Amino acid sequence: MSETKYLETHEWYIVDGENFTVGISDFAQGELGDIVFVTLPEVGQEFTKGDSIVEVEATKTVAEAYAPMDCVITEVNTNLESEPELINNDPVGDGWMIKAKINEMNDSGMTYQEYESFIS
Repeated sequence: MSETKYLETHEWYIVDGENFTVGISDFAQGELGDIVFVTLPEVGQEFTKGDSIVEVEATKTVAEAYAPMDCVITEVNTNLESEPELINNDPVGDGWMIKAKINEMNDSGMTYQEYESFIS
């Protein structure tokens, strides 16, 4: 398993072989406030790096999560449909959003240290 990487749009992702898992960062969930609804993609849907893959509705605003690289969705976290607060409680654990197969590797995310500098 590789390290957690972060995007400037506040997603985290972990690459595992030909697959990766995506969620939003602890910083992002804190900025959004209480998350009340999540719109997940369909398994089998294809996305290009930078495409909006998940819509997150919070009490304050609506935000998007973006694909870190070209991919096909292999699994979605269906627990978020009934418990969107998992993202607030454990954004980099139980609050993961999607798992996907990488179509084109483009691992351009920041390390946690780089992300910390970026958000401060």
